[in-house]
Amino acid sequence: AVDEPELLTVPDGWKEPAFTREDNPKGLLEESSFATLFPKYREAYLKECWPLVQKALGEHYVNAALDLIEGSMTVTTTKKTFDPYAIIRARDLIRLLARSVPFEQVFRILQDDVACDIIKIGSLVRKRETFIKRRARLLGPKGSTLKALELLTNCYIMVQGNTVSALGPFSGLKEVRKVVLDTMKNIHPIYNIKTLMIKRELAKDPELRTQSWERFLPKFKRKNLKKRKEPKKKNTKKEYTPFPPPQPESQIDKELASGEYFLKERQKKHKQMEEIKAKQADAVKRRQEERNKAFIPPKEKPAGKTKKASTEKKIDIEVIKEKIKNAKKKKLGALPEEEVKLKMAADEKKKKKK
Repeated sequence: AVDEPELLTVPDGWKEPAFTREDNPKGLLEESSFATLFPKYREAYLKECWPLVQKALGEHYVNAALDLIEGSMTVTTTKKTFDPYAIIRARDLIRLLARSVPFEQVFRILQDDVACDIIKIGSLVRKRETFIKRRARLLGPKGSTLKALELLTNCYIMVQGNTVSALGPFSGLKEVRKVVLDTMKNIHPIYNIKTLMIKRELAKDPELRTQSWERFLPKFKRKNLKKRKEPKKKNTKKEYTPFPPPQPESQIDKELASGEYFLKERQKKHKQMEEIKAKQADAVKRRQEERNKAFIPPKEKPAGKTKKASTEKKIDIEVIKEKIKNAKKKKLGALPEEEVKLKMAADEKKKKKK
């Protein structure tokens, strides 16, 4: 008895058997064809490699035609074609050739375990300058980021114009598409590359294959996000009311309310003059106050308290008197007593020697 999970798991090194003529001995009932256009700068390269393209497709009994006048490539099935999926592979082959992928990589698409993915990135970013910067970020300095991605996913990646062409196994193509789309969304590819490196090491451990890898994968947080600046003037929406706003008062209505309407012209002029004079008086008063500020003396800081002379030390009068007596005994310019005694002793020794 074998457990169900063991039956569902694919054993290591297992490959699906190739599709042969014995699987479809009678061939295809209908002929099908695909065509694609190519740019002018690819014409010279396609001329050179077209015999190799015809030879590679001829092994699968698929015809290939190159039209240099219209600038198109066409692939068509024949009566001998037995593999129904061969025409799909041939279609992908000419699409990759039109997008500047070299033939040395393109012919791998005819293998069973290799597929391709063409990711359109031109419409993911609005500004052209931003798009160019993010596309360059995908390539990296001297193509180092793209090379690292190729090694981790086992895929060949070609960035050309507004598309990214990838060629390799299905698992790798899935990762390539995720990295490319994240890069266009302003997420640096180095974060995804670090995650892929950790996954590659975890896949080597057979015990971890059936477990979740969330605890091992890094979780990157955005650090440089700034809060949106709030506008100085905030427009607050008024509450909706079905009634129209009240009609604004006219000048006559205001004069009627204040009583000016019934005044004579002379009285109106006299009132206006009084208002003007009152305003002028206020302005003169303000100006005078500003001028007087210069004559106001600043506030002086309070003087520090003087420390009283300390009377703790007592003066010894007798000691001072003795010092004065000793000073009076000494003559000006005279040597001290000890030096005089030493000099006398030296003179006596000299006399004895003589």
